[in-house]
Amino acid sequence: MSKTRILFINTEVEPYMPSGHLADLGRILPQAMQESGHEIRVFMPCFGTINERRNQLHEVIRLSGTNLVVNESDHPLIIKVASLMPQRIQIYFIDNEEYYSSRKVYSDEHGVEYPDQVERCLFFAHGVAETVRKLRWTPDVIYCQGWFAAVAPLFLRKAANDDACFKHAKLICGLFNNPFVTPWPAKTAQILKVPGVTKADIADIKDLQVSHTMLCKLAVKFCDGVVITDPDLDPELLEYVNGSGKQILDVSADEELNVQAYNDFFEKFLE
Repeated sequence: MSKTRILFINTEVEPYMPSGHLADLGRILPQAMQESGHEIRVFMPCFGTINERRNQLHEVIRLSGTNLVVNESDHPLIIKVASLMPQRIQIYFIDNEEYYSSRKVYSDEHGVEYPDQVERCLFFAHGVAETVRKLRWTPDVIYCQGWFAAVAPLFLRKAANDDACFKHAKLICGLFNNPFVTPWPAKTAQILKVPGVTKADIADIKDLQVSHTMLCKLAVKFCDGVVITDPDLDPELLEYVNGSGKQILDVSADEELNVQAYNDFFEKFLE
């Protein structure tokens, strides 16, 4: 496989998040792709549980300062970076005090899931797109991992598709068995209908409370490929993926990262 530019839109990356399947893969896969000779960029939300001093995060002033509109309100975008050693992988953190740094990850201190998850995820997708534009970096492959990144395929394919940075990129989503419990509100489709997104794009969730499975289906709809990472995915979601006509990589039975499988899968979209 020739040198490829791969954009990773990650929900979690170890060691900034506790070790687990999603966070571990968020670190190991970009590292493996970089060691294979590819050029990578890695993004994740700057959740309030991240110790910024210990992990040496610092704000990048030239990338910060833009206001993004989410649900008809302006929210300032702050970009922070840190280097993952010893591989020297630079991690970009999408931050906003209201959505991330003043909160925990998915739920509050009482375990109650945040009611504005759709806004948080939309801001994350928009923030990644805005930052990549400012970096003047054009990815060949965009890999979205975890449900917090599941809004990104819709946003990049529809709201940002006219941008030269994303127009020809191939989108892939990685599906994990880490569902949220509380459905998103019935106004989710209304919030996601940003400029570029049509009523037809979000017809499947119009006026409905959105479950984890429904959100993942929306991500699959706007992707070119799907990676199945867990053997215990919702059977309804698995059936949808298998009938979607998308290219599928199933690594759910692998105990260790199969770097060659990912390389070969990415290569399919670039031939």
